[in-house]
Amino acid sequence: MLLHLHVKNLALIRETEIDFSEGLNILTGETGAGKSILIGSMTMALGGKVPKEMLREDGEPALVELVFSADHPGLLKKLKELEIPAEDGELILSRKITGNRSICRLNGETVSASVLKEVSSWLIDIHGQHEHQSLLHKKKHLEILDAYAHEELFPVLHDLSERFRICQDLKKELEQMVGDAGTRAREQSLLEFEIQEIEEAELKEGEDELLEQSYRRMVNSRKILEALSMVRGLCGGEEMSASEQTGRACRELVGVLPYDEGLSALNDELQGIDSQLQDFVRELSDYMEGYEFSEQEFRDTEERLNLINHLKAKYGPSFAEIRAYLEEKQKRLDLLVNYEEHLKKLQEEYQKAEKELKSSCVEAHSIRARAAEELAALMREQLGELNFLDVQFEIAVEDTGSPSANGSDDVEFLISTNPGEPIKPLGRIASGGELSRVMLAIKTVMADQDAIDTVIFDEIDTGISGRTAQKVSEKLALIGRSRQVICITHLAQLASMADSHYCIEKQAQDGSTQTRIRRLSGEEITEELARILGGARITDAVRWNAMEMRRLALEYKKKTGKT
Repeated sequence: MLLHLHVKNLALIRETEIDFSEGLNILTGETGAGKSILIGSMTMALGGKVPKEMLREDGEPALVELVFSADHPGLLKKLKELEIPAEDGELILSRKITGNRSICRLNGETVSASVLKEVSSWLIDIHGQHEHQSLLHKKKHLEILDAYAHEELFPVLHDLSERFRICQDLKKELEQMVGDAGTRAREQSLLEFEIQEIEEAELKEGEDELLEQSYRRMVNSRKILEALSMVRGLCGGEEMSASEQTGRACRELVGVLPYDEGLSALNDELQGIDSQLQDFVRELSDYMEGYEFSEQEFRDTEERLNLINHLKAKYGPSFAEIRAYLEEKQKRLDLLVNYEEHLKKLQEEYQKAEKELKSSCVEAHSIRARAAEELAALMREQLGELNFLDVQFEIAVEDTGSPSANGSDDVEFLISTNPGEPIKPLGRIASGGELSRVMLAIKTVMADQDAIDTVIFDEIDTGISGRTAQKVSEKLALIGRSRQVICITHLAQLASMADSHYCIEKQAQDGSTQTRIRRLSGEEITEELARILGGARITDAVRWNAMEMRRLALEYKKKTGKT
């Protein structure tokens, strides 16, 4: 159940808070006062889109916070998976929007908007102003029926979707295989050439790197030898070389050792340097003597490297990718060599997969047909309570014989709202008011199925008035006995049934227009009902009518067990 709503810096709302109650919560107010902003703010907090026009121009961050009671087993299980504790049996959803950035939180833990949406599916069901118009499309009818039969249907649809994917893959593979013999022969010849080219190269792991190092050394050999010769000349063997100079230094130091014993350590260190330098010069000379290669060795290295680079350019930039290409083409060649055998096997696999897919479609159809009868019976019961004189309602489930990822069924709602009229597709004959009532009946049935604690109706009263409006108000009051209902309305009949009545007002303050919301009590409720009934001028007669309407509503709720 939704306990609390806090909105700050959103559209016309500077800051407002609402504590909701159990039962039927009614929100009323003048057109343009900001009723839809409240529904929009809830949608945003639940992970929905953030319309730019709802953000204030002053650039201050917008904040929406919802507090729910959290006791549904499915919700608690989901929160446990997300490692989010439901502290004190409450769940706080918040979303802060700054410019193009938004931060979503669940009980203080930062989460993504998609996680908010997933969690909100356990908490609340919002019926938007124009949602009933979706009933004009048969696709929506299938969605509703599948949602009703979800528990039994979901595992079947899961398997069906996978089998459809397998069928599509096999069908695509079959289409690729079918072709004229000449095309297959040319492809086979090309594959054989590519496979032979790669296999004859006998590539060895790491060979390319070693060859590149050797090639760089050979290409730059003259520059390398010139540098080494210069180093050898500077270090030893010539006059004024480092070796000659350290040798002279050693002789000078040895000559004065008898006069100062403290020079012994320095002498040892200098002798070590001289020895290391001589060792270096010898190793350098040995390296230079071995630094020779034949012209043939250079050509062989260059040709091998060119071959490897050619294969890389043609089949993949690394040996691993070349081997993967080889493996793929080897499989394709094997298929072409054994074409008839593979074709027969593939056809058998496709026929088997198609048979399994059709079996899943039949199973899904059977479940939908049974669910359609159950849902139609529940809908007739609900519609009868919504002032349809002699309603007939059926759900047609037709197997089209054309499987898809969702089965092969075509679902359509059929209705007759007047005695003697034949039953026809809902989308062809239902008026706006009738669609609103049909959607209300659907929401009532589905809410019972899903056990969702909170249902929001944004102007469910579209296109209805008089006795029909009274019946809708009674239905909302009855729904409010088992779950929380939040309803935005312009009709006094609906507003009079409120367990909690809130007024949304637009006021001018400090040079700007702001939306505020407050809970009404006592005579305030009568005055608001009178405003809805009377329009611009509220007379005593209008007030008396409002008082009588409220009295009758309370009498009805007492009679039906809701006081």
